[in-house]
Amino acid sequence: MKRANVAISLEEGTVRRSDQLVSQLMFSKRSQAIPSALDEKLERMKPSRLARERATLDPVMEKRLAAEGMSGELPEWPECREVAFVHAPALTRRIG
Repeated sequence: MKRANVAISLEEGTVRRSDQLVSQLMFSKRSQAIPSALDEKLERMKPSRLARERATLDPVMEKRLAAEGMSGELPEWPECREVAFVHAPALTRRIG
């Protein structure tokens, strides 16, 4: 893809954190880290499939359905048992 040169000003802390990622070999250079972070943020800001589906719902109908409740279904549901969750350490990925 064709690249364009853009001059930006960043807070010093942001530059330090991106430089740390470079020194930890997460990125090969700063000029790779910053566009990657921007691309990731822009991708997350895209409307998700869930948001698109939600936009098609009729709020009046959804409120009506919610008001009906599930009282008739409750006897059919299995008893809920407590589940223990184990904390998993954060995963990191290497880019570049």
